Parts: sequence; structure tokens; C-alpha cells
Amino acid sequence: MIRKPYKTNKNISRLFYILMMIIFVWFIVIQILGPDEQFFDQSGHSIIYNGTFTWKKSDGTKQNISVPGRYKVPAKQTMIITTTLPDDYNENVIAIRSSLQDVRFYIDGKLRKEYNAKSLHRFGKNSASRYIFCNTSSADAGKELRLELTTYTSNYSGVVNTIYCGDQMQIWSYIFNHNFSGTVIGSFIFFASIVTILFSIALGIVYKTKFNMEYLGWCMLMGSVWMIGESKMRQILVPNASGLATSCFIMLMLCPLPISLYVNNLQKGKYKKIFQSICFIALLNFIICTILHLTGVADYIETMPAAHAILIITFLAVILTFLIRYWNHRNRSDCLLFFGLLITMLSVIFEAISVYYKVSVSGLFVGIAILILLFINVIYTIHIIRDIIKRQQQEELDKRKKNIEEMSLQLMQMLSTTIEAKDEYTKGHSHRVAEYSVLIARELGWNEKELSNLKNAAHLHDIGKIAIPDTILNKPSKLSEEEFSIIKEHTIIGANILKNISLIDHVQEIVRNHHERYDGNGYPDGLKGKEIPLHARIVAVADSYDAMSSQRIYRNQLPPEKIIQELENNKGTQFDPEITDIFLKLLREDRIHVKEDHLSITENTQIPEAEIEMSQFISDIMSTIRTQKAKENLDFLTGLPSRNKGEQAIAQLMKHHSGCLVFMDMDNLKTINDIYGHKAGAMSLS
Repeated sequence: MIRKPYKTNKNISRLFYILMMIIFVWFIVIQILGPDEQFFDQSGHSIIYNGTFTWKKSDGTKQNISVPGRYKVPAKQTMIITTTLPDDYNENVIAIRSSLQDVRFYIDGKLRKEYNAKSLHRFGKNSASRYIFCNTSSADAGKELRLELTTYTSNYSGVVNTIYCGDQMQIWSYIFNHNFSGTVIGSFIFFASIVTILFSIALGIVYKTKFNMEYLGWCMLMGSVWMIGESKMRQILVPNASGLATSCFIMLMLCPLPISLYVNNLQKGKYKKIFQSICFIALLNFIICTILHLTGVADYIETMPAAHAILIITFLAVILTFLIRYWNHRNRSDCLLFFGLLITMLSVIFEAISVYYKVSVSGLFVGIAILILLFINVIYTIHIIRDIIKRQQQEELDKRKKNIEEMSLQLMQMLSTTIEAKDEYTKGHSHRVAEYSVLIARELGWNEKELSNLKNAAHLHDIGKIAIPDTILNKPSKLSEEEFSIIKEHTIIGANILKNISLIDHVQEIVRNHHERYDGNGYPDGLKGKEIPLHARIVAVADSYDAMSSQRIYRNQLPPEKIIQELENNKGTQFDPEITDIFLKLLREDRIHVKEDHLSITENTQIPEAEIEMSQFISDIMSTIRTQKAKENLDFLTGLPSRNKGEQAIAQLMKHHSGCLVFMDMDNLKTINDIYGHKAGAMSLS
């Protein structure tokens, strides 16, 4: 009893999906509208320092300023801001974020903390932005706090970031709670990119093809490095925050490479030159900017406009090529991919622009866009895998079909050989005809594939004789009109046997038409001249030559001179004149030589074992047939030679001797056998 496959209850599935959706919506709503339970500071006061700040300008004037903010200060000029700590000040530290700035804390005119942006960076002009913590205590209450900020690049000159006060762990907790989303998403995308790359490589190994998702994985990796590197938490994520920050700029400069490779692969190389040029320009820009950075001439951030320009060119190329592709093909999958790419590109542009401002969005939008693109690409990859599996299945079916056809060819060739094995006079006939046909076709300029095809087809030209009685095939005397009409049927029978064989071109027309005559008097269709297929005209000459040059039971082989004369006489009547002239030329040049007889099937190491075993089985049958052939010429009861054996022996003697043949008729032998048995008949013969 066959069990039916279990079907999942659709109502339960729907209910489960609805419940999960309700829970998800509830979670989002409660986070937005519910009370804030995050812990920042048990004392209840703000972590952010809200004192009044005064900017002491280089010309001696003063200006009250808001913090955070940005003001017009030339690069390399120190900006001095002061504030008076409250009388009730009782915090452990006071902190500010350095944006590529040297920072010095003075309390009551004494240097309390100094940070040099160059001291921690071996290469380039500045180290990365970082938080600087200055220890304080209640003893500092009411004293003047002076901050000196020196920036060596115009990108961040005049920037004054938020100032924090309190416990260092509380400050970090505050920073984390306001910046964790970008860091978490960046970390998730980083690990997802590693999985995507490795998974794509594994798929490529399994399916032996390059998957677009690998390049997307590299794009994700670069995007995640950017997000983590731009995170304000990077100072506690890695030992060397400057190296991570530098990696951000490197990723931005190199990201046109995986983008170009990804899009070019999606479009199957149609715009290969465009994207190759973009890759070359991006690499050249990276090399130049790296040299400038290492020599201290210009930091990566100062050369970012060039990288941004290349990125914009890349995005424009992607948009234009996708629009052209979609306009020409109207493919829905292309539309989805373009939508995902467009969101990602807009997010990257937004992130790139944010570099020029004091507030960074820490790659959050890029991360979300990349996740959307990843989801779309996973769907696209699933479709690709499905198509690959379908193609592989079709290839496997085609391969099996080809193997079956090759096996059928082998079977038919062996059947052809089996027919010839019944008579030693025609043994090797099909092989020789095939070899002669190849010699003719080679003179006509055929290529090796065409020659191989002709050879296999010619080997089967007499396959239809499998249905002709042995008594007719091996008759030593002239055939009667009725017997000859039966012989002529072998062309039609052979064509019917091979009608479904597609492995060998032209095999059916050769089998059916190799006995057609050039003058139209041949059989079975009475075709004339060029109406007869070329392959059949070639085989007709080769077949007739082998018949004339071989020993037959009803006649001796003809001498070479006689064969040439016959070919000359029948040129234009029985044979194609052009083909006949080619063959006569080969004869006169003594170029008609063939190898030993063998099956002309091409060796195929990929034939399954079952087919090899079948071939061996057929070979065993052939050996048995050949063994039985020797036995069937002897009477089963008496062991004496039969009539067939006598006829063959006489034919052999007549090859080498001339003379008279005496037949002796023994009366009443059948009567003795019928009345007294075969043993008595055998005794009478002896």
C-alpha cells in the first residue's frame, strides 16, 4: 500500500503567519510608543555638558557659541573655546570627540589632557576621529575649562563636537545606545557577506559556474566595513581605530570594482568595455591616493572627491545600461535587481555626502539597502540554480539519449557483422565499403567529422539483409527473379530499421539508395542523377568495387584490369561520373588500402557499464554464431557434410583447380532411414 504524502493544514499555517505578523507589529509599536526603559544615568542629570562656551578668536575678540557646531576656522589654526565648570560639578571625566583634531584640555590654566592626531598614526597626516576623555573631580568645580582644537584638514576645521561629562562607562553607554543600530547592522552584514562569498564559491564548485552573488558578497563586505568603520563605537571595537577608519576610505575607492563585476556579470558581458574601464580608473585612483596618503601629501579624506566622482560614474553606467537592457528585454527579474541596486546606490551617495558634514549616519541606510539587495539577489540566484538544474537534467537526458543511440549503432554494426559472418565470402564487406567511401569523400574535401559520419553510415549499408533468408544470401547459383526481388527488399528494410536513428546523419538515405543507378534504373525508388543523395552515390561505387574485387560463392574475384573496365563502362549509367573518376584515380595511384576489419564505432569511455556489458554479451552471441556456423554444415545425426558444406567445398576447389565434377545419386537412402532408422542409413553410407 502506497502512503499518500502528508499535506500541511493550510488553515494552521495561515493562523501561524498572522500571529507572527501581529507579534512583530506589536513589538515595533511598543518600542515607538512605550516608555523608555533604557538606563543612562542613575543620578538623573544629562550626560551632555550644557554649559556656556566662548570662542576666543585669533584676533583677540570673543564670541559665544553653541556646542555642537561648526565655525569658520582655517585649517592648521587652533580654535580655543572656554567654559566655566559649574560650582556643583562632581564628574569623573569630561569628553569630546576629536574629528581628525589635536585636542588639549586645560583646567584652571593647567594642561590636563593632550591628544595629538598624528602621534597614533604611522602613515598619513591624521589619525581617525576618536573620543578623548579627560579626568576631572569635584575639586575642579568653578574653574575654567579651556579646549584647544587644531585641525590639519579643511574637511573638519572649525568642527566642535558634543561635550560629555560623567562616568566614562555611562558616557560609553550613552554613545552605544545612540549608535548601536548602525554598528549591529554593519556587523550582521559583515558576517552575512562572508557567508555569501563562501556560499557562492561553494555553489560555483558544485554547479561549475560563476554566481553573481559572490560579487554582491564583496560589495556587502565593503559596505559593512564602511558601516563599522564609520561607527562612533569603533574606538572600542578594534585596537587600532585609525586602521579601521582608513579601511573605510579604501572600501569607498575600491567599491566600483565589485559593483562593475556584479553588474557586468548580470548583463552577461554586454557592456564589458565600459565596466572594465571603470575598474581600471578606480584602481588607478586608489594607487595614486595611496601614494599621496603614505607620503603625507594628502589624506584619503582629502582625495575623496575623486573617489566620489568615480562612484557617481559607476552608478550612472549601472543605471543607463540597466535601463537599456530593460527597454530591450522587459525582464521582470532585471527590474527587481535594478530596483535593489538603485536603492543601494542612492544610500551610498547619501552616505558619501555625509562625510563632508560633522554628523555621520554611520552607514545605516547603506546597510538596509544592501539587505534589500541581498534578498532580491537570493531570489534571483534561486532562479538561476533552478535553470542550471533544468539544463543539467536536459544535458543528462541528451547524454543518455546519445549513449543509447551509440549503443544502438553498436548493436546494428554488430548485426551487420553477424550477417557477414554467415558467409566467409562477404566477411569484412561493410568495413571495406566504409573505408573505400572515406577515401572517396576525403578527395572531395570533406572534414573529419563528415568522414567519420560517412564511415559509420556506410558500415550499416547492408543492415537490411538481416531479414533476408540465408538460403538466398548464400545461394551459389544465379538467383531467380523472385529471389532477386526479395534481395532488393533489404534496402527498404534497412531504412525502416534506421528511421529513428539520429546519431548518424544520412544513414537512412545511404541504406535505402545505395543500389540506385545514375541512369534511373536502380532500386528501390528509381532515382536518377543528382536525385540520388551524394552519400549514397559514394557508397554505391565503393560497394560495387568491393563486390567485384572479392571472392563470391557464385564467381571468382575479378582482376584489377577488369574492375577498371567495368567502372569505366558503367560511368554515367550505374555510377556518378565524378565519383567514379575519383575512385579510378585512387585505383591507378594504388591508394586503395584498408585496415583490418573491425567495428567502426568510436570509442566512448563514458558509455555506462550496462552498455559495455551488453556489448560483451553481443560479442559472446557473435562468437556462438560463428561456432554454430561450423557445426551447421554437418548433419546433426550422421556427422557427415551437408549439402551446403559440399557446395562450399566445391567452390573452394574451383578457385584453384579445373576439371570435371561427378555427382552420385543414392537411391532409397530416405527409405532406409524411415524404415530402419538413421543408424542403419549411416551404416549403408559407410
